[in-house]
Amino acid sequence: MIQIENLVKRYGNLVALDHLNLQIQEGEVFGLLGPNGSGKTTAINCMLALLKYDRGSIRILGEEMTPDNYRVKQQIGIVLQNVAVFDELTVYENIDYFCGLYVREKEKRKQLVEEAVQFVGLEEFVKTRPGKLSGGLLRRLNIACGIAHKPKIIILDEPTVAVDPQSRNRILEGIQELNRQGSTIIYTSHYMEEVEQICTRIAILDHGRSIAVGTKEELKNMIKTGETVTIEGVLLTPEQILSVRELPHVFSVEYEEQILTVRCTKAEHNLIRLLHYLQEQEIPFGRVFSELPTLNDVFLEITGTKLRD
Repeated sequence: MIQIENLVKRYGNLVALDHLNLQIQEGEVFGLLGPNGSGKTTAINCMLALLKYDRGSIRILGEEMTPDNYRVKQQIGIVLQNVAVFDELTVYENIDYFCGLYVREKEKRKQLVEEAVQFVGLEEFVKTRPGKLSGGLLRRLNIACGIAHKPKIIILDEPTVAVDPQSRNRILEGIQELNRQGSTIIYTSHYMEEVEQICTRIAILDHGRSIAVGTKEELKNMIKTGETVTIEGVLLTPEQILSVRELPHVFSVEYEEQILTVRCTKAEHNLIRLLHYLQEQEIPFGRVFSELPTLNDVFLEITGTKLRD
């Protein structure tokens, strides 16, 4: 569906994309993740032929992507982080306008706009102007404007920023439904729980390169962390912290404000060994949590940066 090979983009001495390689298959919900400045937005703008790049190639739907390849552009829907609608137009008029950029036939466009309104749940607001919508409803309108023409590829750049939990769930369910209806989705977000919920495959970008690609399970298997144990309300001396570090399979220990966080490699009985040590030393403690690796753990090990939850 999308093939990017050895893509290089420079801004003066800054290398934004450094021989980036990506392959996105038809029917995927593909997560594009990375710290700020990793090259995600630049890669998207190059895909859309909004930016000239220094070298490399981009093929979409089997064709080279160029600024005047309108046949391919008609098959792409874009939902950017910054809401892009007209305040002077109503909800219906906004969706109709953006759909009209791709669909000239009035009757067909009318049907598509009505389907988009229903899809995002804005039936009660079709005559409302954007300025009177809540943040969550405004995000839904933004999505409707980008997907009304039923594109084969939909690019969503952090579509749930600053929305309430109910609207966020509605948006995520909508993205999954679009995928079930046949759209290939490219999704960027800093919310790791969203990525785990909807993405079938994920690429982690850093310094303009793709440094890891795979399903969430494959990514988690690439890192050292097999289990993270967190213990609250525990008082430890520096010597005891050192002893915890020396326990088998422990490779990272953090201790702050009476909270002990221990990262262990993939091994059996990590939690039991740690609790046994505390009991042997007669060290009291509060709540105990044991977690398998998360995508934040993947980021922390692979990029040295922890994204926000």
